[in-house]
Amino acid sequence: MPGRCAFCLAPAVPARPWCQDCFESLPWNLPACPSCAEPQPPGSLAGRRCGRCLKLPPSFVRSHVPLRYEGEVARLMQHFKFSASPRAGSILLELLQFSLPADSLAWPEALVPVPLHPSRARERGFDQADWLARRLAKRHGFPLRHAQRHRHTRSQRGLDRVERFRNLRDSFQVVGALPPRVALLDDVMTTGATLDALAQACRAAGAREVEAWAVARTPLSES
Repeated sequence: MPGRCAFCLAPAVPARPWCQDCFESLPWNLPACPSCAEPQPPGSLAGRRCGRCLKLPPSFVRSHVPLRYEGEVARLMQHFKFSASPRAGSILLELLQFSLPADSLAWPEALVPVPLHPSRARERGFDQADWLARRLAKRHGFPLRHAQRHRHTRSQRGLDRVERFRNLRDSFQVVGALPPRVALLDDVMTTGATLDALAQACRAAGAREVEAWAVARTPLSES
């Protein structure tokens, strides 16, 4: 309803689809590793990289993933991803955009959404990362570039962290040269394996620095 919170139907903050109480109660991804955005235990030092990133840094230099994939965020994401709900997608896009610092929004010289394999896109009939990227690029004037998933990988569901990284190795390709600063966009980040593989392809295409953006990150216990 116009002027009402999408979560509780109370009066919304002006020009936003949420009220202040619901906004503050969302599962914010804090604290989180600045490299891979993995949620960290309460009390962890802000800005401190996690042990995995200290041992083996990802191919992207930093991540911006403002929310955890749980509660209201998980429900919105499921409606968006599996029912192609434009309402749910619009709310998630607003949350991502509102949470990205102004200097982050001014940083990229190109935006690259995580692509679905064409056969999976036909099966689902909807590419959620591309939907988000097109709207974000239009709002902020980012050049939109596309990668190709040239290898049809098995689903990541049910795979552990090591299997996810192995499953996606060499699965993306970017045709043509990319500018030096590139941001990648996905809806949900689980272990970071998909974004890491895409970052490698972007670096092979000329990008010198790559950031990873996503709306939500799976909780620590599910990574």
